[in-house]
Amino acid sequence: MVNAHRFIRNKTRKSLILLAGIALPFLSTAQDVPDESQIGAWYMYFFNKSFENSRFGIRGDYQFRFWDAVSDQEQIMLRTGATYKPEKANVLFTMGYANITTGTFGESRNTVAENRVYQEALVPQVVGKRFLLAHRFRYEQRWIEGQDFRTRYRYNIFVNVPLNGTTLTERVFYMAFYNEIFINGERNAGDSRTVEMFDRNRTYLGVGYGLTAGMRMQLGWMRQATDGWVKHQAQVSIHHNF
Repeated sequence: MVNAHRFIRNKTRKSLILLAGIALPFLSTAQDVPDESQIGAWYMYFFNKSFENSRFGIRGDYQFRFWDAVSDQEQIMLRTGATYKPEKANVLFTMGYANITTGTFGESRNTVAENRVYQEALVPQVVGKRFLLAHRFRYEQRWIEGQDFRTRYRYNIFVNVPLNGTTLTERVFYMAFYNEIFINGERNAGDSRTVEMFDRNRTYLGVGYGLTAGMRMQLGWMRQATDGWVKHQAQVSIHHNF
């Protein structure tokens, strides 16, 4: 009888260890998934500078993203690129670099570093007198800490609609909309890990106001959907042309 109890106890212990080994990876992954009911916040500054008497310039953005309003860091992104506008083509080309620090949702303060090089083409378009569109095509090369080298394709359509004017200038209110889709170039992330080809989709709706002839402010709301979660973020952004 003693041997029978010992056999059952050993089998139970081994079963619990096996179940824990299976469950722990899923539990650790689940902890990285953000609270979809919690509203996040992004604070952003965009700048664009065209050099005088030149077709070259610079543009970029500095973004501070939080899983909540201001304390739980999602990302810090610092991005800058050199631009070129051809003489007879309605397009702006950019080649740039971005440094990204990504935080973990919740109490953990662990971060992941990323270095990114990107190339993009921005094609403006005017429909009627008030619909100011822009199509952005971006290709990224990404070096993410702890992962294999990967690439990503992005397409964004922006729509700005001035309400009391026809251009985005001083004292003009406008509506702002965009939708962007992200597609991974590779599925293999290293160490037998994979990602989906569909990376994410962002849909944004906001309102803006021209503070000066070269500076605008926007307040908006964005829905971000990945393969694993959907989250909403409030956004505050400054757009500066100088």
